Amino acid sequence: MMTPPKTNKSIVSLSGDHPHEECGVVAIFAPNEDVARMAFYGLFALQHRGQEAAGIAVSDGHAIRMYKDVGLVSQVFTPANLAPLTGNFAIGHNRYSTTGSSTARNAQPFLLETRHGPVAVAHNGNLINSADLRQKLLENGVGLFSSSDTEVIAQMLAGAEGSSTFERLKNAMLSWKGAYSLVILTIDGVFVARDPWGFRPLSVGLLPSGGHAAASESGALHTLGCVGIREVRPGEIIALSNHALRVEQAIPTASPTALCTFENIYFSRPDSFWDGRSVHQVRQNLGKALAEEAPVEADVVIPVPDSSIPAAMSFSQTSGIPYDDGFIKNRYIGRTFIEPSDALRKQGVALKFSVMGEKVRDQRVVVIDDSLVRGNTISPLIQLLRDAGAKAVHLRITCPPIPYPCFMGVDMGTCDELIAHSHSVEEIREQIGADSLVFLPLEKMMSAIGRSEGYCNACFTGCYPLPVPTGVVKTGFETCIDDIHVMGR
Repeated sequence: MMTPPKTNKSIVSLSGDHPHEECGVVAIFAPNEDVARMAFYGLFALQHRGQEAAGIAVSDGHAIRMYKDVGLVSQVFTPANLAPLTGNFAIGHNRYSTTGSSTARNAQPFLLETRHGPVAVAHNGNLINSADLRQKLLENGVGLFSSSDTEVIAQMLAGAEGSSTFERLKNAMLSWKGAYSLVILTIDGVFVARDPWGFRPLSVGLLPSGGHAAASESGALHTLGCVGIREVRPGEIIALSNHALRVEQAIPTASPTALCTFENIYFSRPDSFWDGRSVHQVRQNLGKALAEEAPVEADVVIPVPDSSIPAAMSFSQTSGIPYDDGFIKNRYIGRTFIEPSDALRKQGVALKFSVMGEKVRDQRVVVIDDSLVRGNTISPLIQLLRDAGAKAVHLRITCPPIPYPCFMGVDMGTCDELIAHSHSVEEIREQIGADSLVFLPLEKMMSAIGRSEGYCNACFTGCYPLPVPTGVVKTGFETCIDDIHVMGR
């Protein structure tokens, strides 16, 4: 029996070659149920969307109670701190920061006392005009505790005109530009809203108990046992109360819409639906299109787990090249790509992947990945394959190169950090050490998705659906406030 080379046990950080999502949100109306525990399980199902912080707020009709802290859902919540969160209404949030740093004071939901009573707000997305809105609040004497645009949303909702939450939310939405899928908790109700462009996902469904729930992904609603699931339409407000949904088209849906392509490519769970399509099926379509676009003589097809697995299997079926598992993912390591800084990306993530040498030794390997953003981690993966004995490594990516940053709630980095902004495909291939490199062209990607318009592809094309600010960084609202301890509220 041959002794496997020592490099088979080598491990590598894999965190910088994928875009990073912002948040996951959940909302619950379930009379006589443990809504806090339901929100916990909803957030647990959305953990992949954000790992920096988590929070749950609950109303019992008399008061709103909230607990939030930095960390994973399973780290933040315990039976002891969930027990006081009793009521019929709840909202919850997982956070990855795109506006505001990774500190406890930016954890969500945000809970405010207003002239209309308490209100809690959680948000997935990014307002591109948050700097102007924030400045107007400050000029009007509104004190801001955090550096998050979600607090701006909460403060504007608190000060909005209108005789009902529906009216105040509708009036506030007129001022917000950019991406927002919102869950809002008042003393006697839960409300959800989605921006008119439809950037970020949001779905609502009927609970077995007769109540309703909403979440960033339909997969989380399935976890809660929901049926009759549908997506919240762009520009729509829905109230979850009294065993029936109250629905209002607050703002006309933008034409065209600007749904995020990366929900299909990478972010969403494969069991979710996005724009009425199965995410798993779309990823299979992408793999098929990639095999037809970039045939290659090879011996084995392997994915970079997990989101690339459906595409790799379809690539294999279409090309006739056998599929196998070449990379093994440590399931007890969190999705460490969520860590938001380069310094953190380079530390503490070296236990995430290893190579199965017997699967790639003396083989011509096709590696399928969903995206290549910074290019700072795929090179070590390719080197691991070569160290394990691979004769050739051909990299295939299920989307086009990414030369432009996102301003709508996806942390892809600045132009200087995006390898495709300053390098050609051939230069990228040379830098990462692949024998060949092919990205799926934009038109082939959209054909695989099944739409020719209605999606935001600005990170590929530089054509943004809205005018975007320049020189903006996600920590641009940081102040001299010392965030010592604001957790566990």
